[in-house]
Amino acid sequence: MSFDYGALDAALTAAVGDDQSLISELRAAFLESARRQLDLLHRARCDANWEYAAWRLKGLAASFGATTVLGLADEAANSAPGEPVVLRKIDQAISAIEAHRD
Repeated sequence: MSFDYGALDAALTAAVGDDQSLISELRAAFLESARRQLDLLHRARCDANWEYAAWRLKGLAASFGATTVLGLADEAANSAPGEPVVLRKIDQAISAIEAHRD
């Protein structure tokens, strides 16, 4: 699976220009929110909570141009609560974004 950490960077640059400090701050906010939604997915025990967390992650990813995370959140929304494969893929996608630093 390839990850699109570059899409997030491109979206942030398009939104704020070359302000590296603001890009770093927004990137950190995205990652914190994405991790929070992933944690909620891990803890979801019913369809409603699972779908809510998946949709929130999907909206967050769409707002930041993180297309891989967006697709995986959509996959989660269409999966059973606690689906381990999709949880692992989301974790890997977020980790790839965290690991990519300019």
